[in-house]
Amino acid sequence: MDEVSARRQITHWLSQDIARMVMLQTVARVAAQTGDELWLAAGFVRNLVWDRLYRETALPLNDLDVIYFGQHNLLSQYDRQLELQLGAIAGELPWSVKNQARMHVRNGDRPYHSVLDAMSFWPERQTAVAVRLNANNELELISAFGFACLFDGGISHNIKRERQLFLQRIAGKGWLDTYPGLSVECM
Repeated sequence: MDEVSARRQITHWLSQDIARMVMLQTVARVAAQTGDELWLAAGFVRNLVWDRLYRETALPLNDLDVIYFGQHNLLSQYDRQLELQLGAIAGELPWSVKNQARMHVRNGDRPYHSVLDAMSFWPERQTAVAVRLNANNELELISAFGFACLFDGGISHNIKRERQLFLQRIAGKGWLDTYPGLSVECM
């Protein structure tokens, strides 16, 4: 599948997924209140595609990774404050907020310059995707490695991360059991 078709398909699936749209609206509401550019990332998009391709029924999300790039406040307490704001609207959901402007410290990388730059260091290429509702209430998608890789049947190692971490994540997340159509693609 080419990039344009992949983006179009993901956008269509998201727009048809009532639960995910409510989650996106919740994040957009908090973003409007705080002025932060908040994105729902990682499994939010990746699992949607893999559920559609490899499962008869979708799995519930075990966490909702909300990311942003905010050099104005690098304290983890601010992430917690955003989680509380999200929880005040939709408290039953497992919100996990991380400011990508400080994640380079935890990961031992050079400082990141943006959300997209930070995502380019994530262990799997298929995980480095995010979506938000923009100011016009339209779905906006970004990816560090493109969207077509989500449809190619593989889990690809990002060479910016140790291969062992990549393999540990595959085993720990159980992706090959959960999505039997997937295979590991080591680069």
